Amino acid sequence: MSATADVETFPGRQGDIAMSVWPNPDPRRIVILAHGYGEHLGRYDHVAGVLVGRGAVVAGPDHVGHGRSDGERVVVTDFDLVDEDLHTVVRRMRERHPGLPLVLVGHSMGGMIGARYAQLHGDELAGLVLSGPVLGTWTAATDMLALDEIPDDPLDVSTLSRDPAVGEVYSADELVWHGPFKRTTLESLDRALRTIDGGPKLGGLPTLWIHGEDDQLVPIGETRAGIAKLGFTALEEVVYPGARHEVFNETNKDEVLATTADFIDRVTA
Repeated sequence: MSATADVETFPGRQGDIAMSVWPNPDPRRIVILAHGYGEHLGRYDHVAGVLVGRGAVVAGPDHVGHGRSDGERVVVTDFDLVDEDLHTVVRRMRERHPGLPLVLVGHSMGGMIGARYAQLHGDELAGLVLSGPVLGTWTAATDMLALDEIPDDPLDVSTLSRDPAVGEVYSADELVWHGPFKRTTLESLDRALRTIDGGPKLGGLPTLWIHGEDDQLVPIGETRAGIAKLGFTALEEVVYPGARHEVFNETNKDEVLATTADFIDRVTA
């Protein structure tokens, strides 16, 4: 099941931010999505469709420098500013749907953004979903900081999913960034990871961590070390055997989305 978003803009901390909203005429909960590096929320219509079908109104921003939002492509100078834009989305949705419980879903770099958001505004959340999150370390990216020049190595799209169609669509998507990492972004990402490791811990915030066992882009071992530092006491962990990085686009995506929707239902009941 897929849904179509309404796209609006608001003034963000570093330019206009495109905000996608998947409406629901009678919502019982709010779900906010935070996408990963180089992509945009237009890739999440099928995720939103499942959640809308289960009673949610769904929304999220294209982060600065991504998708339809302003900014030099994939340049992020400060991830706390990205979280401020995310907070604007949360406030807007709360104003439109007062009193509804809210869950944040973050994928990959969006998982890092989501974890930091929970540190800053955890009292606003009924739950948190982390999909293949960048936490602890991301050496595949940050090791580039030691190089004189960032290599322009294209992403091996086969690492996204066992479904080859996912890589084909990704490669053809003009809103996806297909160029090299930017040094400024890598420096900001490295700072953000160290900031998150420094706390506060997320303790009893109900959290679902889902990860592909064969995730070569964000290796599960690096993430696990970051998860441990966050001190969760209400963590549910699901590792999908053989799955790659984008578990929402994997060959067993129906199972993954059902697990995610079931968790969201429980924590917002």
